[in-house]
Amino acid sequence: MAPAVGGSMLEDPGADMLSSYVRKQREMEGKHLTNQYFIDRQNDFESSARSYPRKFPLALAKAQGSWVEDVEGGRYLDFLCGAGTLALGHNDPEVNKAMIELISSGAPLHTLDLTTPVKDRFTQSVLSHLPFGMGSHMRIQFCSPSGTDATDAAIKLCKTATGRGSVIAFSGGYHGMGHGAMALTGNLGAKTPVANLMPGVQFMPYPYSYRCPFGLGGEAGAKAAAAYFERMLKDPESGVTRPAAVIIEPIQGEGGVVPAPASFLQAVRRVTKELDIPLICDEIQCGMGRSGQLFAFEEAGIEPDVILVSKAIGGSQPLSIVIYDEKLDKWKAGAHAGTFRGNQLAMAAGTIVLERVSQPGFLKDVQEKGAYLKAELDKLKDEVSIIGDVRGRGLMLGIEFIDPAGPVDIMGHPMPSGKIAATVQHLCFERHLIMEKGGRDGSVMRCLCALNVTREEIDTMLSIFKSVVKEVDGGAR
Repeated sequence: MAPAVGGSMLEDPGADMLSSYVRKQREMEGKHLTNQYFIDRQNDFESSARSYPRKFPLALAKAQGSWVEDVEGGRYLDFLCGAGTLALGHNDPEVNKAMIELISSGAPLHTLDLTTPVKDRFTQSVLSHLPFGMGSHMRIQFCSPSGTDATDAAIKLCKTATGRGSVIAFSGGYHGMGHGAMALTGNLGAKTPVANLMPGVQFMPYPYSYRCPFGLGGEAGAKAAAAYFERMLKDPESGVTRPAAVIIEPIQGEGGVVPAPASFLQAVRRVTKELDIPLICDEIQCGMGRSGQLFAFEEAGIEPDVILVSKAIGGSQPLSIVIYDEKLDKWKAGAHAGTFRGNQLAMAAGTIVLERVSQPGFLKDVQEKGAYLKAELDKLKDEVSIIGDVRGRGLMLGIEFIDPAGPVDIMGHPMPSGKIAATVQHLCFERHLIMEKGGRDGSVMRCLCALNVTREEIDTMLSIFKSVVKEVDGGAR
């Protein structure tokens, strides 16, 4: 039986629902503080670029595992988990213990790129867990804390190593919101208002079976995308010069949870090797066990030259790294820097996360829970008219909503409906389930839950989600 979503049910050693900050605020203000109180204050002094508060108008006070509580005691099942950052959920006891012990030890917490025992252990853990024996010839660049920083660092690295200046990216890809990273990102809504992004970016079609850019779908669509990619790079009349790098997400995240078929990744790797082009795999969201393998590129059996890792690698703390083949290590001292590249708390916490999620039993559990969730969502798709596709791997799943009464695309599928997805998201939130959207027109609801989510919590999510989708479907018919 699924647990109720109302009331305070999180364990609290202090027997007080609210954080010390909120308690102090109450004392200072002399009144009961509500979600709206904090939302109003946020509206007053934060940038208009804020996004999540517009969808989830609450003020968080506590969190444990897959659940969060707001300042009013409302309890929500979190299937967003920091956009996939919290691989072990909120406040994992072992992760927190590692950070508390580090703080209590007197060890330095800010070290620039100076080494420490904590950093040495983290580095060795990362290299030892790379697949196919890759750790023997890879190096690590610690970057400023966000995934965007890893993207920018990788592009600098490849341009330096090759002496070339252009980069090939893929439609639907997302690599960050920095000036360089955004140039490699497909989403036009974010890019269009910002003039003069990094030049020299060439986009190629990405295989998207449900909305195949070639109107083929399935393996035929993947073969067409691979053939197009190879022809454009090898044809002396294509107009596409040999780039400094090719960057790809093995599973597109913000682009709508679109997995690249293994055959396509293998073709991209073959062509880039033949032409001596560094291949960058962006594993910032799809890595660290989310796909059911430690790295999503493992499914295709390929070895990229560069791997981008952030989000979950910091164990809830900010951290990003670039892992790259030593043959690319042509940087001079100080060629890439960042004040906060030495986050010791993140390295201590990240080592725990990496050791846990890399265990075969843990990854098998992710695969099994993901298969169960996808099977239930596929059943739901067959029962309603507003879901066009369910896709993904492991616990990185996407549900694409469509307008069944609207026009169709080249594949004969109804067009994506961001409006219907937004309605589903809003009603889920009202019933205390937090999920984020993505994909074309914001039409794809995405599952980015904790990897150690329980089967009971998955059933709670399904209960809420199914009831909402059927309700919205009834209104769409």
